[in-house]
Amino acid sequence: MPAATMTASAADRVYQHVKQGVLDRRYEGGTLLTEGELGDAVGVSRTPVREALLRLETEGLLKLYPKKGALVLPVSAQEISDVLETRLLVEEFTVRRAVPAPPCLLERLAALLEEQRRHAADGDLAAMAAADRDFHAEIVRSAGNQILCRLYDQLRDRQLRMGVALLHARPGGTPADGAGGRVQRTLDEHAEILDALRAGDAEAAAAAVRGHLDRVEALVRGRHDR
Repeated sequence: MPAATMTASAADRVYQHVKQGVLDRRYEGGTLLTEGELGDAVGVSRTPVREALLRLETEGLLKLYPKKGALVLPVSAQEISDVLETRLLVEEFTVRRAVPAPPCLLERLAALLEEQRRHAADGDLAAMAAADRDFHAEIVRSAGNQILCRLYDQLRDRQLRMGVALLHARPGGTPADGAGGRVQRTLDEHAEILDALRAGDAEAAAAAVRGHLDRVEALVRGRHDR
């Protein structure tokens, strides 16, 4: 195998390793990652590690500090607010466009909702956040607007990381009434969106999406203003 190809393959392995660690919060915001530690963890030299870290910096997940390492950037209130504002614009429009919803879309959304319920029962919040994102993405894709689909997909990784952080958060409450209650509310709100689509009610579906995202925004404000 040519040296350039081997380096690219090694860089891809580091990229996937670090990115997954950031998304599932194995590497929390504020963690300083060093080239040596990552090279040892993946079994590669420092050159592909540098390439991977540069790529992750351009995606907004890390901040590089020469001769020190890479800092995992925390999820900020402003970043979440910006993402949610963009989501609301895209999702309100596309959920209206989804009506009348074809049976294949309704079946896919029902399957994703059931998947979320299974992950919630297992306590796997990272997997639930991924299925949550897929639920919304299916509705966006159903509108058939490729530009909106690409825009929405660009938010994918940030949404996954934020989703896990929000499900773990406990704003304004105790540990006992925190994450579990928010998980159930998320499931109920997704069911409400699906029910409105089944009923062919575009306005009710849009209102359900808006209410869902408004609650997430309120949750973010509570989490960061404590």
